[in-house]
Amino acid sequence: MSKRGRNLGKIKGFTIQFLPYSEVRDLNSDDRIKKILGIVLGNSILILQGRLKTEEEARLIGDTMAMIDHVKTFRGIELAVISSNDKAGFFGKMKSGLANALSGGDLGAVTIIGPATIVKEMKRNPKKIELLLKR
Repeated sequence: MSKRGRNLGKIKGFTIQFLPYSEVRDLNSDDRIKKILGIVLGNSILILQGRLKTEEEARLIGDTMAMIDHVKTFRGIELAVISSNDKAGFFGKMKSGLANALSGGDLGAVTIIGPATIVKEMKRNPKKIELLLKR
């Protein structure tokens, strides 16, 4: 085996997981946060269709802060949301608001959540998120 091949085992890997909104739609807030934390603690960067409710985002951040001292390798999370209706006009917001109310969530958004041990920084611009990873 080449020297390069032997070193591959030492590289800390990660996965990128897409989670459609239909997978969390019927979960209550507690179970939704547990599912997200389970994915992120598994060394995955999560791309979630839609966005969490404001109180769920706050709770997720609070729970991760509490875990930092109790989970040896956990350093917290990085979270960013980008929404397609950030600059929509009145009728566009009304239309998407009605669609979101019927579906139960903001499906015009994408939420990215990653472990701070992998994600160095997330830069959010109106139309994109730049994900900078640690080496």
